[in-house]
Amino acid sequence: MSEKRILEVCVDSVESALAAEQGGADRFELCGNLIIGGTSPSPALFRAVRRETKAKIHVLLRPRFGDFLYTDREFGILQEEAESFLEWGADGIVCGCLTPQGALEESRMRRLVELAHGAGACFTLHRAFDVCRDPMETLSFCEALGVDLILTSGQKNTCLEGIPLLRELLTAAKRTEILIGAGVDAGAVLQLREELPAAKQFHMSGKTVLQSGMEYRKQGVSMGLPSLSEFELWRTEERNVRAAREALDRA
Repeated sequence: MSEKRILEVCVDSVESALAAEQGGADRFELCGNLIIGGTSPSPALFRAVRRETKAKIHVLLRPRFGDFLYTDREFGILQEEAESFLEWGADGIVCGCLTPQGALEESRMRRLVELAHGAGACFTLHRAFDVCRDPMETLSFCEALGVDLILTSGQKNTCLEGIPLLRELLTAAKRTEILIGAGVDAGAVLQLREELPAAKQFHMSGKTVLQSGMEYRKQGVSMGLPSLSEFELWRTEERNVRAAREALDRA
């Protein structure tokens, strides 16, 4: 029997986690604020998702929107968050720190990997990989550090655009597994299975945009970026996850 293909779903609410699990997700990447690429989730969100679901939870650690060049204070927060979520039972930590030159920051990455493995958990390098200077060198570095998974689109905006690099990574990887993300849906899964038969792990959000239940909508006042509507919610759609699951499991 062939090895099962793993489907990870990125969620930032209990509602999305429940939909993802019902659709067939093997695990969650739990974050906050998915609309801006994800930030660290709150402890209360983690506990609620743990309480109401059974899937494994890998927790995204990201102190803010933007790049992955962190100050000492920001890294201190990341380290404390890693320690706390692991103590609370996270199955994995998802993080990444870069140098100004676009390489992985060795001492910080080593510390985070050690924290995860010391707790018997998995460590994933997130899409900081997709903005690093040299992907093959970074893969070798990850393998030396003991990174378990690399979440990547092949350094493109979508995984289908990134197929050439993904193929190289899957061929070169010995210990670290390649987790393919960005634009993953049922159609992409079918194409990826055909073009990258060695791929075993896939990451998606399966999101849909819902309208807020607010009836009164004050105009001209933004709580954040003016380009983002205050009255639209991103939620994982169960049927989107199920369609990807079925595409993964198809003989």
